[in-house]
Amino acid sequence: MKTMAEGGGGASSRPGRRRAADGRFAPARVRIGVLSDTHGRLDPVVLELFAGVDHIIHAGDVLHAEILEKLAELAPVTAVAGNLDHGALAKLPKEMTGEVGGVRFVVSHKPKRLLKRLAAGKVTVGEEGAPPDLVVWGHLHTPTAEWVEGTLLLNPGTASSPDEEDDGPTVAIVEKMSTGLAVQFLPLERQPPFDSRS
Repeated sequence: MKTMAEGGGGASSRPGRRRAADGRFAPARVRIGVLSDTHGRLDPVVLELFAGVDHIIHAGDVLHAEILEKLAELAPVTAVAGNLDHGALAKLPKEMTGEVGGVRFVVSHKPKRLLKRLAAGKVTVGEEGAPPDLVVWGHLHTPTAEWVEGTLLLNPGTASSPDEEDDGPTVAIVEKMSTGLAVQFLPLERQPPFDSRS
């Protein structure tokens, strides 16, 4: 089952624009794969779902670097450290900003500090200091999407559902539409329990 939500979003255009039937330039399609809390396990279905995306955002608790390597075979990856990441993964930034195809984004693992900084106007993207179109976090293991003043606030849920009380595992795809950003949550099969700290 797939769910789709749509809301107002960024107005930037992708560098490679296409000419619409009426002769005007229209922004090209931009798709971003978003996931979090893989906890050392990447369902191979994610690689199929993310085939053809322009960029991938991982919001932390990766646990195994091979996961980021596999994702990087599909598209450029922006990843942040989660509270359970250790070793080299713990050295990933706690917060990152970026832009892909005119979609400005910020990602962090935990939402509390990120949302406080966002509300205070302390989160900007690029040299012009523009506000983000997409704000991503993980940690809570609950898929949510909300638009606040044209910005999509997104938790893709956990891609692994390591805890019995977690919702089923999900990932998300964000797409830049003519009306703004749309998000689609894609459910994954629940896997047998495992020790996420191994």
